[in-house]
Amino acid sequence: MHSINRRDFLSGLSLATAVLATPRYGFSWVHKANEFVEVDTTYGRIKGMRTEGVSVFKGIPYGGRVSGDRRFRRPAPLESWTGVRDALQVGAPAIQAPRRNEPAPAEDCLFLNVWTPANDNRKRPVMFYNHGGGFVIGSGASASQDGSNLARNFDVVVVETNHRLGLLGFLYLDELAGSDYAGSGNMGMLDIVDGLKWVHDNIAQFGGDPNNVMIWGESGGGAKTSCLYAMPSAAPYFNKASIESGPGVRMTLKETAAETTSLLLKELNIAPKDWRKLLDVPAADLLAMQGKLPSVAPFLGKNTSKGVAPRRAGGFGPVVDGHALPHNPFDPTAPAISKNKPLLVGWNEDEFTFFAWERKDTEFAKLDFEGVQKRLEPQYGEDTLKLIEAYRKATPNATAPQLYIAISSIAMMGLGSVDIAEKKAKQGGAPVFLYNFGYKSEKPIPGTDYPMGTPHAMDISFKFNNEVPPRDGSTPKESFFGGNRPERFTASHHFAELWATFARTGRPAAKDVPTWPAYNLKTRPTMRIDSTCEIIDNRFNEELNFWRSIGRL
Repeated sequence: MHSINRRDFLSGLSLATAVLATPRYGFSWVHKANEFVEVDTTYGRIKGMRTEGVSVFKGIPYGGRVSGDRRFRRPAPLESWTGVRDALQVGAPAIQAPRRNEPAPAEDCLFLNVWTPANDNRKRPVMFYNHGGGFVIGSGASASQDGSNLARNFDVVVVETNHRLGLLGFLYLDELAGSDYAGSGNMGMLDIVDGLKWVHDNIAQFGGDPNNVMIWGESGGGAKTSCLYAMPSAAPYFNKASIESGPGVRMTLKETAAETTSLLLKELNIAPKDWRKLLDVPAADLLAMQGKLPSVAPFLGKNTSKGVAPRRAGGFGPVVDGHALPHNPFDPTAPAISKNKPLLVGWNEDEFTFFAWERKDTEFAKLDFEGVQKRLEPQYGEDTLKLIEAYRKATPNATAPQLYIAISSIAMMGLGSVDIAEKKAKQGGAPVFLYNFGYKSEKPIPGTDYPMGTPHAMDISFKFNNEVPPRDGSTPKESFFGGNRPERFTASHHFAELWATFARTGRPAAKDVPTWPAYNLKTRPTMRIDSTCEIIDNRFNEELNFWRSIGRL
């Protein structure tokens, strides 16, 4: 097993979402029914369920049909209904492999879920979450991101959407199909914007403040949040943002997206002038074809000393089309359109252990420093030995496997996060706050004695405050990634309270947590989130200076 490639990375993101959506590992969607609760929306009245102090509304439509002649286009207008519509079951996720305990995936997937402490017209902050899974899988019904505890314990309203994904959400047809398909390479993102507009028009009825909306997301959801931060159509509908383990600095250029479209048409034996035949291809066949094309990670960083490597054709995600997404989210600068919107950004300390676990890689735990060099050389070439020497100097007590995980983790999620924080700080507008999540799971990676530490995706259940003792006082079950130590409950509370306070005020804060200063280019303060939190100035300074010296940051 060598350095992770783009296909492995994307499949890992998919597995992360699938694992964390499994109810026995997360916060179950099955609740004891207390009472029904009804509320009016702009399209009609809906009925949800109030359980243990939280009103939950599932499967609310926020957009119309996107199948048939609406494939690759903006949705048909959503039709109002009469009477009371049930909002008791989650809606269909976007086209992907079947998801456990969710409806069958479908093209018509524009649904959202709402958790609120009460439908009482109070103006609570709204936390609008973008699910992970790259840009190809996932849903707003993943069990680990159940919003009940966050709403109940921190008096916020939580909203999550389903939206188009993969080929059906991001196939670039602008140059072939004409004005009806303008923005085709960003349909999945524009769906999310429609969800934000629904929140603006309706969330007051759910006890939320339409003028105090935070967008946030992890992994692919962080990349989606990065894009929304730069999209003119989204700008009126949110006030602050958080990008977690998904620094979307750059997205696909339209020239590359056009090459991907050509690849697809060639594979389907469709001439460019006959592109309309795509409207008749069954969605299942398009999903199969999507899997045959080269995969591309949902976000890119610098990877040559001469600048940014060109993104190769293949894969589906947001397109820098000059309109829906006018420019790269954070390249060359932070987006001016969001200059006055506060931002949180950061990553998990041991991101890469997730991918070692997912790939059943046990050999990394046996590496010596020569073995680390061999593993990293395909990615870093002539810089590899200098990179290892820089890390050994900065962390002289690190073992070879620890050094390998540290390098791989910061390269994957850390460099882009720091890049975003620096560019936002240079902008001189609203503050940006940089964090590392560092709670350490003691669970070993199967087949090794190496602990999971703080792997990719472990933060989801923590920040949703779903790492909590059972409400009935029974013995806590082991957390899938988080392990058994009771300290995880304190770390989860810190994480959730920091984020809920940021949603409320634009500045993260929590009881028993140090004051979190905004990031600046002198002291570079970073909040390390754990059962005991601390501010660390100039964290990873030597390591980051080396990454800068080889043009990776």
